[in-house]
Amino acid sequence: MLTDHILGSAERYLLLPYGLTLQKLQVAINSLKKRCIDDGDIYLQHSCTESWSLDEGIIKAGSFDISQGVSARTLVGEKTAFAYADGVSEISLTSTVKTVQSITLAAQNLSHPVQAEISNVCRENLYNDKSPLHSFSNKQKVALLERVDQKARMANSCIVQVMASLSASWDVVIIAKMNGLIVADIRPLVHLTLTVVAERNGRREIGTAGGGARSGLEYFSDAQLDSYVSHATRAALTNLEARPAPAGEMTVVLGAGWPGVLLHEAVGHGLEGDFNRKGASVFANRIGERVAAPGVTVWDNGALPGRRGSLSVDDEGTPTRANLLIENGILKTYMQDAQNARLMKQSLTGNGRRQSYAHLPMPRMTNTYMENGNYAPQEIIASIKKGLYAVNFGGGQVDVTSGNFVFSASEAFWIENGKILYPVKGATLIGNGPQVLQKISMIGNDMCLDPGIGVCGKSGQSVPVGVGQPTLRIEQMTVGGTI
Repeated sequence: MLTDHILGSAERYLLLPYGLTLQKLQVAINSLKKRCIDDGDIYLQHSCTESWSLDEGIIKAGSFDISQGVSARTLVGEKTAFAYADGVSEISLTSTVKTVQSITLAAQNLSHPVQAEISNVCRENLYNDKSPLHSFSNKQKVALLERVDQKARMANSCIVQVMASLSASWDVVIIAKMNGLIVADIRPLVHLTLTVVAERNGRREIGTAGGGARSGLEYFSDAQLDSYVSHATRAALTNLEARPAPAGEMTVVLGAGWPGVLLHEAVGHGLEGDFNRKGASVFANRIGERVAAPGVTVWDNGALPGRRGSLSVDDEGTPTRANLLIENGILKTYMQDAQNARLMKQSLTGNGRRQSYAHLPMPRMTNTYMENGNYAPQEIIASIKKGLYAVNFGGGQVDVTSGNFVFSASEAFWIENGKILYPVKGATLIGNGPQVLQKISMIGNDMCLDPGIGVCGKSGQSVPVGVGQPTLRIEQMTVGGTI
């Protein structure tokens, strides 16, 4: 199982101060097993979150929050009994378990046991278990924001306003599983966002950058801050020169890294097990079929050390792993939590995630990315007669059932005869995820992951994720513009 160190630390922090032990937790999970159920678990969580924001060189806001609680769950066929309590104590554990038992009793005749394949929990932690909230003093946190503020103001004389925010969180979770395993994870997370406003000749434009990791605040070195300042300033200055974006069907080049959010939204959600079990995804019942152009290989990997979307174990206690979703254009598997894996008679993939103890787990992405191809990015751009080069994305939305999506490009350029001519503003990418996968004609050799900014929403729950891709050439893509 996960290292004894992690489980011992979690026990000392989350159980012993409240009169609980691993033995009492084992008794509680055993009491749930007395019911005729397919699966279930007990989940305990302690979470600390801190945030600071700076505007015009002044700290404008700061917050600190502690939350903790316990939940219990049983699964009977497609039915779920779930209860949670705020706070951790023997009373909250007992009452939560009893509530779930009562709900389960009424539905136990619906049980249709199916055994999903269970992987052994055997893994070193993917990140440090120390709290990032204590890695810097309050004075050092303020100084960090002031430093990035000063760097941004010195970057260019056109920068007239700077805003920055810093956040850190530390989660301790313990999961008791029906198979007798008790699994723990201690999860740090830090994030910094920088926004600059550039002004020239009465025109103002915004540039945003930032990132983070499962680390302490020491992650934000001067080199890292310089990178954020460079990206934010470049975006703002670029947009000052931007012309209205053309509209129509055209060749589109997507940049490496964060533009992989399109892959996440338009394709990744469609490969989550619940949508496919219910037949609601355009990828339902298509394993083994071609769903993308040759050369397209897509992974979801929650086991990348230190990455924002990574977890040593998911929120059901299953070790995360590298899951091959699409290989050379062929659909290979779906991402699964325990319930959907069991009902679909598929293996667990380590993708059962929940926002907190007060939420039910469901299949969710971790770090989703496309593998490298063989083309240099410059070669891809040089191949374009006329087209759009989308370097960065803003917001977007997708319909999982149809695969249709709309994304706005926050930084984009017009290409003619293989050369980048000028920046454009107001470009919107419109398309269908499965169709776009088929229209990929060139795949770059510059795959990179995003800087650590991803947040994924699904069914009212938000979790941190990572995305990535190389530079891509896509044919006949619809672009909404202003001219």
